[in-house]
Amino acid sequence: MVDKELENITVRLSGIVSESVVDGVGFRMAIFTQGCKHDCKGCHNPQTHALDGGEVTDLKFILEEIEKDPLLDGITLSGGEPFLQPKPLAVLCREAHKRGLDVWCYSGYTYEELCALAEKDADIGALLDGIDVLIDGRFVMEKLDLKLKFRGSSNQRVLDMKKTRESGSPVWLEGME
Repeated sequence: MVDKELENITVRLSGIVSESVVDGVGFRMAIFTQGCKHDCKGCHNPQTHALDGGEVTDLKFILEEIEKDPLLDGITLSGGEPFLQPKPLAVLCREAHKRGLDVWCYSGYTYEELCALAEKDADIGALLDGIDVLIDGRFVMEKLDLKLKFRGSSNQRVLDMKKTRESGSPVWLEGME
């Protein structure tokens, strides 16, 4: 059951893929945010770059879509750049966890950059705290490697955020090094 108050929390999305097996481990819902300032050469989602593009959607709708699929293992936040909309996405992470789902997130920012941004913006810190696995770093065309799991270029990392939070420094998700 989705709380009525979540109707008033909105996020700008490029789209949703209701069932994905390529956006993280397991059966996932991939949520593509709208808006990105990184402008990575070779980005596979250039349609998500415009800050005013996409569609404004309330969290209630997203959670109702999640609840329709009992087979989901988790959700994946992608984009665009999810950290441009940290406040509603932190709430979405909390709600996903309440439903027993894990949260993966792709960001063009590195973990270290996000930590620095979180010092100035508590919402970024809250979103960072709500993520189980972070794929960090900009896509770099010159470092493209099609053999990598869940990332496009070799500079990107797949971080286990629970272990990262415990250690205070980036810890790779086991098997993704």
